[in-house]
Amino acid sequence: MTLALNRTLIIDLPGPDLTPEQAQFLARHSFGGVCLFARNFSTPQRTAQLVRDIRDALGHDALIATDQEGGAVLRRLDRPLAPTPQALGVIGSEEAAREAGRIAARGLIELGINWNYAPSLDVNVNPLNPVIGERAFGSDPELVARLGVAWALGSEEEGVLSAVKHFPGHGDTTQDSHLTLPTVTKSRAELEQTEWRPFRAAVAAGVGSIMTAHIVYPALDAVQPATLSPAFLTKLLRTDWHYNGVVVTDASDMHAIADRHPHGEAAPLALLAGADAVLSCGHGDLTTHAEHAAALHRAVHEGRLSPERVAQAIGRLERAAARFPGMPRPYSQSQQLADQSQIETWAAQSLSFSGQWPTLDPTAPLLLIVPETSDLGGPYGDAPSGAALAEVLRPHFPALQVALLRDDSAEALALLALFPTVPVLFATTNRWRLSPLQTEVVRALHQREQVLHLALWNPEHAAALPFPALVSHGFRPANFSAVAQVLVQRHP
Repeated sequence: MTLALNRTLIIDLPGPDLTPEQAQFLARHSFGGVCLFARNFSTPQRTAQLVRDIRDALGHDALIATDQEGGAVLRRLDRPLAPTPQALGVIGSEEAAREAGRIAARGLIELGINWNYAPSLDVNVNPLNPVIGERAFGSDPELVARLGVAWALGSEEEGVLSAVKHFPGHGDTTQDSHLTLPTVTKSRAELEQTEWRPFRAAVAAGVGSIMTAHIVYPALDAVQPATLSPAFLTKLLRTDWHYNGVVVTDASDMHAIADRHPHGEAAPLALLAGADAVLSCGHGDLTTHAEHAAALHRAVHEGRLSPERVAQAIGRLERAAARFPGMPRPYSQSQQLADQSQIETWAAQSLSFSGQWPTLDPTAPLLLIVPETSDLGGPYGDAPSGAALAEVLRPHFPALQVALLRDDSAEALALLALFPTVPVLFATTNRWRLSPLQTEVVRALHQREQVLHLALWNPEHAAALPFPALVSHGFRPANFSAVAQVLVQRHP
């Protein structure tokens, strides 16, 4: 039981290679697997070697996980990039969602990664939600259920276990559980009607795993967040819904959990609640994982956590590893080209439009005002580049004039003064609210007649600003290319 107990822990690692010391640490503790983040991905050959080294060190059929959701939450960036779930929601096709899940999985199983913490089955009913947004398929629970389950099954068809998240629903919060502990005060009837419907559909479809949310829902448990709540993980999910797949927690380092249960003390509480695997993230600090292991062993030694509950959890993890063994599968160049073509088609299909657009003449001057980059936080590892957008637009608009918003708005305001009658593309690349610099530019743009807003990350900005808008539902290269194409096509 001593080492087997640690198989309920999924840990993270500091970098793109497994050092001898780290390999010894893994072998000594025999964890259940590793979750890879952006810092762990490098060249395909190097990352595949990392995965092999992890499995060699752990000495068993380890689960190697990552978050390859599509859109803004991607860890591997050197293979075709699946679209945002929100874009797939605009398209509305189950087959498109299923194929997007397959595409995400093909880029993972090529490296031997066999567990994807995706997709989000959260219903995006709160426009102020700081952490879901474009990660959700939409605000209609039936749409989320149809497309989310299709995406998950597509992933599993390609040999990558899907973890739908964040059970029982993170869509109606105004707080980020990375930073604090949110509470959702909906009644059970309201949760049944909205948040729970996609997860019920996933259970009915036999999706292989579910990730928990660090949120308190007083309708079932007024004290513990779902991650640590037997009312959710055992009574609702196991007993009432008859789910027998793997339940994995969201990261235990998130403030919603770690502030109240430091030094790994949440790990035994999660297993007691009904989870099978605890995600321990130390962001380079391996002592965090040792603390989680020690907390589990104390709980068993003191009789707080039964060997039977541990054996049940390990059994589910072993069955998942047997079903999804992580044997690397080549991702052929021809398949990559076909997948990229499909992604570009989806990028064009998911564009949304509003208002009366200004006249854009490709041969005439055109102004672009865009942030150089945007703030990150929560699950996001990278952000849109204003310079990259300009490079995509410039071949189509050779007289393009660009102002990148950096430390002040002087460059943008000077450009507006220099070209007082030229059409303006005002691009928002923010996930959250507009910056003070952007607000200052918006005030200046109120005096212009020809302004088009490009909403490249958060579609809510299109509704908040008084300009006609083009919403891309994503900021990856395929989205930028689709934006450029439609701008050219709409000239007189």
